[in-house]
Amino acid sequence: MNNNIYVIYGKNAKSMTKQLLEYADVKRYIPAGSKIAIKPNLVVAKPYTSGATTNPHIVEGIIEYLKENGYDQIGILEGSWLGDSTKRAFEVCGYNDIARRYGIKLVDTKDDKPVKVKVGGYDINICSKVYEYDFLINVPLLKGHCQTQLTCALKNLKGLIPDSEKRRFHTLGLHKPIAYLNKAIKTHLVVVDSIMPDPDFEEGGNPVEKDFIALGFDPVLIDSFAAEHLGYNPYDIEYIRLAEKLGIGKAGEYNLIEINPESKPKEFSKRSSIVSRYAKYIEEKDACSVCYANLISALMRLDEQGFLKRLNKKLYIGQGYKGKSMDGIGIGSCTKDFKVCKYGCPPKSNEIVEFLKQNL
Repeated sequence: MNNNIYVIYGKNAKSMTKQLLEYADVKRYIPAGSKIAIKPNLVVAKPYTSGATTNPHIVEGIIEYLKENGYDQIGILEGSWLGDSTKRAFEVCGYNDIARRYGIKLVDTKDDKPVKVKVGGYDINICSKVYEYDFLINVPLLKGHCQTQLTCALKNLKGLIPDSEKRRFHTLGLHKPIAYLNKAIKTHLVVVDSIMPDPDFEEGGNPVEKDFIALGFDPVLIDSFAAEHLGYNPYDIEYIRLAEKLGIGKAGEYNLIEINPESKPKEFSKRSSIVSRYAKYIEEKDACSVCYANLISALMRLDEQGFLKRLNKKLYIGQGYKGKSMDGIGIGSCTKDFKVCKYGCPPKSNEIVEFLKQNL
């Protein structure tokens, strides 16, 4: 299985997406004449700037790439969460406009007739329309979740089951049915939106500008990457472990390919209340965006686990600390001359968590 994960940085989501798809040569994986389904995350009727929903410009980039390469049978499939209207989400999130401009069909899976699929002893009701397509492009948002810690590629397929099944998934504890759902529906390609996600809550409200998009072909590996980015050990997310056991994909080591790394943002947005809550622990000088974002995610995890209150030293991060040594903890290779330093360019968020636990 392809273990490459491609990452591109910047702010122009549509052009970034097209460049990412070209670089990964995605067209060679899609059979000619395929009917293609695109599955964004439109869990609520909120614009992407809330940190809750997939950036529509990413979906535009996917559609333009597909059409330029001869694929014209394209549909966007989604079913918002319980109590929310998918049709309203399509309108509020900009997808009605996309459908009109590109001649794309919007499918509200809440209107769809479900079909019962048996997987490993599980009977799962799945919206039948997804089986009318040959190739599924999963376009999740990399964000936090109050129950499963993470929502990305694997959990995003919940939008392809009816509301009654969503309720049942919750009674079953979410993790096991999510894993089996991914056995019943094959994801062929994952394009991850991490332009402006909420790293704490699936409904948005505290977006953080991370300014990158990731691409991969293995949803388990992508979720492993996503978990690390939010400061978790991938195997601590139960549905990742279960999905790997079911043979859906493989977590663990991946080959990270950064496209145009010179375009990596050099400034990290301070707009989020989450950032301001944890910034008091940090002394930052010229830190790259991704390095600072990984540190913020690590501090969030430490706080959840009750360790943050034990942190009594400042954390130093950024290119401004090259060649210097301070009485504190350095984060990133720019602080390699500190007596206590977590190396990495950038260091992974989950590795920062474990490092800080050992040095509190």
